[in-house]
Amino acid sequence: MKEEQVILVNENDEQIGLMPKMEAHEKALLHRAFSVFIFNNKNELMLQQRALSKYHSPGLWTNTCCSHQREGESNIDAGKRRLQEEMGFVTELKETTSFIYKAPFDNGLTEHELDHIMVGHYNDKPSINKDEVESWKWMNLDDVKVDMVMHPEHYTAWFKIIFDKFYEHINLVDNEGNS
Repeated sequence: MKEEQVILVNENDEQIGLMPKMEAHEKALLHRAFSVFIFNNKNELMLQQRALSKYHSPGLWTNTCCSHQREGESNIDAGKRRLQEEMGFVTELKETTSFIYKAPFDNGLTEHELDHIMVGHYNDKPSINKDEVESWKWMNLDDVKVDMVMHPEHYTAWFKIIFDKFYEHINLVDNEGNS
């Protein structure tokens, strides 16, 4: 099976090349990514616990799903594709903001991503892909915020950054979506 390619970008999100995913993480090169946040009608966020077999951040809790866009794929289409692959459902998504972050891991790899944040709504149980997701749960945003302060080691690096810097984008869109 051919290794997945990531889209290398500059700080303006302009494509400058393609590279195998592991090589981009080994070289810490900036590439395009996305993070999806799904809320239910109770204003709860669907969290996923990453599969224990993941090459970085195994077993940590994070947003509903995340991954990398494929060449020629829109952010929204990529979010819907990965939502189906990881969580077993698709729903409408809205892009809210994007940001650049860099997070080195203990295994020598580094996430250096221009991450597009998308939000959607769903009220049923997911049908998780056990190769990607260990577990899942609904959680109130305020409870996530408190738990993240008390147990930061339970959460992925990008999820903590999003919560710290972009909480208002997630919360604002969720409240607008439920009005």
